[in-house]
Amino acid sequence: MVTLKEATTKVDLKKFVKFPFSLYKDSKFWVPPIIKDELETFDKTKNPAFKNAEARFFLAYKNKTIVGRIAAIINRIEINQQKVKKMRFGWFDFINDNEVSEALLHKVSEIGLENNLEFMEGPVGFSNLDKVGVLIEGFNEVGTMVTWYNHSYYHSHYERLGFVKEKEYLENRFPFSNADPKLFIKASELVKRRYGVKAVNFTKTKDILPMADKMFDLFNETYSSLSSFVPITDVQKAYFKKKYISFINPEYIKFIVDKNDELIAFGIVMSSFSKALQKARGKLFPFGIFHLLKAQKRSKDVIFYLIGIHPEYQNKGLTAIVFHEYYKTFLSKKIENCIRTPELEDNLAIKQIWKHFNPEIYKRRRTYRKDLQ
Repeated sequence: MVTLKEATTKVDLKKFVKFPFSLYKDSKFWVPPIIKDELETFDKTKNPAFKNAEARFFLAYKNKTIVGRIAAIINRIEINQQKVKKMRFGWFDFINDNEVSEALLHKVSEIGLENNLEFMEGPVGFSNLDKVGVLIEGFNEVGTMVTWYNHSYYHSHYERLGFVKEKEYLENRFPFSNADPKLFIKASELVKRRYGVKAVNFTKTKDILPMADKMFDLFNETYSSLSSFVPITDVQKAYFKKKYISFINPEYIKFIVDKNDELIAFGIVMSSFSKALQKARGKLFPFGIFHLLKAQKRSKDVIFYLIGIHPEYQNKGLTAIVFHEYYKTFLSKKIENCIRTPELEDNLAIKQIWKHFNPEIYKRRRTYRKDLQ
């Protein structure tokens, strides 16, 4: 028999965070999070997402052993401002036991009905900068720090319980050698002259911070048309600056400004921390921090995290400038592989941006939906 317990204490939330460490202890492909960071994500006093969202966390037990977990999330901006009556769920992990997955999802369904919501969708996080989707292809590929990994049996549990595909995300990669400079160097110079724009590069994190808020504003403008989008609030901007910017090599953040020095495009690339996180085993100290710092400076794999272009400048060739700047940086650092974060299958604009690099789809993931009744 499965029993559920809500994780409300620090002790229980730590159990919630650490459950995947036992579930994936024999996996070569799972990338563990930093336990301290995960706990902060679930801390109402530290994560500003809780100013506009509620979350409850549940552990499933069988014979006094933890066998599953799930986070039930309500985003009030999504519901009240966007009029999307969605019950979110994420951080959903479980042993291959139908009784366990059903009990956890039923609990989320109950909460959704109590709040008069119309459907549930997951796995998703609080916002668009959280992890998304259950892996349905690519189980023998190492995960990244910005995605969830899961066992191959997960998606069959959703489908058995009547969930249907809501969104599909593709993950692509290509060797840096596929980046032929002839495809963007000439175009880059032409676009600069035509529109009077220029690239801004960085070598120090402190120089990026004054422009970071504008970058998040531009992120909101760039992605607002996507069906899954929930805007980032001012309080979240400060949180993400603190959480992410210091982790990113400053040379991997590129800005493009117009003739008035207004930000019109940006790119964010991260070193791959997958191997470093596997070595750290969830802990920064005593040695985890050294693995991460080494990866930040020396990893030969990079992850394209975000590219944002102001709507007025989309389809005007600004990506050629972004790629030219990254080409110069990657060449100097002897980068070998370029990996992309999950992108919506129906995002045709992003496919156009990358088509010349001959990318390989190596993972697929989905969110699943079920009406509440």
